[in-house]
This record gives sequence, C-alpha cells and structure tokens, in this order.
Amino acid sequence: MNGTLFIQACLVGLLSYLGAVDCPWMYGVVGGFYILGRPLVAGLMCGLIFGDVQAGVLCGLAVQAVFIASMHTGGTSNTEITYASYGGIGLAMATTQNPAIAVTLAIFIGQTFGLLFYNLRMAGFSYYNHKAEKACRELDKRGLIMNQIVYPQIVTFLVRAVPVWAAIYFGKVAVQRLLDVVPVTITDIITVLGGVLPALGIAMLMNMLIKKKVELIYFCFGFVMIAFAHLSTVALVFIAALIAYLIFNMSGHNGQNQDDSSKVAVDTADEYEDKDLF
Repeated sequence: MNGTLFIQACLVGLLSYLGAVDCPWMYGVVGGFYILGRPLVAGLMCGLIFGDVQAGVLCGLAVQAVFIASMHTGGTSNTEITYASYGGIGLAMATTQNPAIAVTLAIFIGQTFGLLFYNLRMAGFSYYNHKAEKACRELDKRGLIMNQIVYPQIVTFLVRAVPVWAAIYFGKVAVQRLLDVVPVTITDIITVLGGVLPALGIAMLMNMLIKKKVELIYFCFGFVMIAFAHLSTVALVFIAALIAYLIFNMSGHNGQNQDDSSKVAVDTADEYEDKDLF
C-alpha cells in the first residue's frame, strides 16, 4: 500500500474524530460539530491533505448542499454527518475527486456505517455512565474522570478515526476497481443523480424557510439574476440585503414604529383588563 495514502487517511480520520460533537478538544458543538464537522470545512481540509484544494471545496460544497437541511429530531438523525463528510469526501478525493461521486459516497457512508457506529457508541457509553455514578457515590475522583472523560474519548476515537481511515486506505482500491468494472452508462447515471441530490437539499431548506408561496418570487429573482444577468453571488447578496431592508421598513417594523406602538399600548392598557376579575 502507498505510504502517502496511509498518512492522508490517518489525518482525515483524526479530523473526523475532532469534528465529533462529544470531542472536547475542539470545544464539542462550537468548534467541532458545527465548524470542523461541516461538509464544506471537511472538503477544504481534505483538499489540503490530498493536495487539491479546489476539488476538495467543490466536493464539500456538493455534500454540504445535500445535508444543508438535515436536522436531529428527538436526538435521532437519518445520517451521521461527520462520517459522511470525512468518509465520503476523503474517499472521493483519494479516487475520482468527482463531487457527484463524493455525494454518493457520503450518503452511503453516513447512512450505513456512520449511524451504525454512532448508535453503538451511544449504547456503549451507558456502561461508563453507570461506572461514573458508582464512582460519585464512592467519592472516587479518579474513577469519575476515567469513566466520564478518558474511556469515552478512547471509544469515540476508535469508532470514528479508525473506520474513516479504513474506508479511505482500503476503500480506494475497491472503489477504483468498481469504477473500472462498472459500465460508463452506470457511472454517468450516478453522476447525474449525485448532481440532483444537492438541489434536493436546497429544496428541503426552502421548504423549511419559505412560509408563503409569494416569497418564491425572491428566489426566482435571484436565480434569474445569476443565470441570465450573470451577476456574481457577492453582488446578489448586496441586492438581497437592500431588498430586505426596504421590505423591513415598509412593513412597519422599524424602531420608530415599535416605540409608537409601545406608547399606544401603555395609553390604552385598561382596554385589556378583564373587568370580571375586579
């Protein structure tokens, strides 16, 4: 096996561990899960590791678009985004560097091995929780630290860094052989479907944010300005901010109107009294 690939796979696996929500070294949720664990950041880091930042960012952008509207409901999720980010993007960067292939691999890894290892880790933590409770009752400070911090972090590292490392190190040959055997037509279909999935993620996000159908006008306006007027995204952001400011003022939500409404509410406070109570 290639020694360079071994080191690259180790680095990606380490980043997958640091991006975990329960990893304290990157401040957990703040610096780990919501920064280092995001697909766009993972694409940048994988691009730096594999020596092609542009391809890494493009792969990260495609995967980020797919998972942009993913959310946890009641502590559960349909995918494990950190595994998907570093496993899918890392394996894609080690093989084809194709964003569509990165999307396909990310979904497969995140929804299969990612959820499997995530749930096994959560189930295993219950053992250390009982041991930590016992240490608290016995005033065992060392036992509390070992069962609440040290052992869980070792388990987290093993179930995150090792699978991602193995997926990249051993999966490169398997994926490359599979792509060589699969007909070109199938590969083209996978590429097309992988390109559609980011649009699906953006559509899910729009479904969450857009409450009135009339608000689709703004989306269509932005699409037309980029697709036909060839405006850059930065220019469109300034136009959108100006439109948002004008609508905000026209809707009567500026500070002056709020002050006036508060004064009226104070002057007519007796209108809201329930006279039956007095």
